[in-house]
Amino acid sequence: MGGSIFEAGMLISFGLAWPASILKSWRSRSAKGKSGVFSMIVILGYICGITHKFLNSRDIVMVFYFINALMVSADLLLWFRNKRLDKLAGGA
Repeated sequence: MGGSIFEAGMLISFGLAWPASILKSWRSRSAKGKSGVFSMIVILGYICGITHKFLNSRDIVMVFYFINALMVSADLLLWFRNKRLDKLAGGA
């Protein structure tokens, strides 16, 4: 695993923030203050990390990339829901 321990630490640290973001998105029911483009860029970054791991150094760290990508994807889906709710609230 060698240098992957630091990579795993980075991914775990980032991963600890996503549940809070998901919970905020769920509870707020608003997309205000959040960026869908930002989430898409982060997901792209995780896909690049997964691709690198798959092609060059398959190890357990790949799992952390998948978990994080899934959490950001969930937050992005909530952003789309909340964007729709914001539009409905604005039209009422």
